Amino acid sequence: MTKNEPTTHGAVLPDTPVQDEDGPIVELRGAGKSYGNIRALHGVSLAVHPGKVTCVLGDNGAGKSTLIKIISGLHQHTEGDFLVDGRQVRFSTPREALDKGIATVYQDLAVVPLMPVWRNFFLGSEITKGPWPVRRLDIDTMKKTADAELRNMGIVLDDLEQPIGTLSGGQRQCVAIARAVYFGARVLILDEPTAALGVKQSGVVLKYIAAARDKGLGVIFITHNPHHAYMVGDHFSVLRLGTMELNASRDEVSLDELTNHMAGGAELAALKHELAQVRGVDVEELPEAADLTAPVSTPEGAS
Repeated sequence: MTKNEPTTHGAVLPDTPVQDEDGPIVELRGAGKSYGNIRALHGVSLAVHPGKVTCVLGDNGAGKSTLIKIISGLHQHTEGDFLVDGRQVRFSTPREALDKGIATVYQDLAVVPLMPVWRNFFLGSEITKGPWPVRRLDIDTMKKTADAELRNMGIVLDDLEQPIGTLSGGQRQCVAIARAVYFGARVLILDEPTAALGVKQSGVVLKYIAAARDKGLGVIFITHNPHHAYMVGDHFSVLRLGTMELNASRDEVSLDELTNHMAGGAELAALKHELAQVRGVDVEELPEAADLTAPVSTPEGAS
């Protein structure tokens, strides 16, 4: 498949209405997901606008993974509405989500560590040349395209022949982001991209999240780190036990408030009250809930 051949990968379907410039690309209205008697997600509303980073935060078991699976087409919602470009949808497969321009970069990045960078960039969507049935990989074109697209995102690699497994975690994340942008993503879902990275590499990934936003993509940044979220986020949604605890824009919430929601300020206050009943625990020496979530240092050089 060449870049110029007709394809639905990452493209908007012909019957999709023209997107309102100010309207959301993806929107959930009171969406939820139940697995039998287990309600994993309930009453979640979320809007992803072009050129904006929507941060979804939550502790383990909060429902972040279920939310990703609904938007990316792995699972179907069982309540509420799911809209793309203002039209209700119900994806059956991730390919249908890709056809609408919704791409997901998971923590494992879906790369082959021993393959070169350029080969991973086109993995599953290789450019070929020559007549059928003796078509072959157009290696030169793929190398040049991968290099150009990576540089366009500000990623400069000395050798695209090096196995992608030799890159740092932050660099691999950035290659995955550039790949999604090249193949037509309009909404980019990033699943905990900084979870296993150090401070410096986290800063690198945050920089490229901002770059994707500046290119007009709607970004869903899934994270449990409020400091990383606040550095690049335009809107913040905090999930707790499958429900939306906070849904606010950047000018409506401070970093301290966001961190307090993430840490469970109400639960911490209740815990302090319970500890007051325990002999030998001086709760007067314990900090208040807000103090327990004091901000820490942020990555240098991140934007």
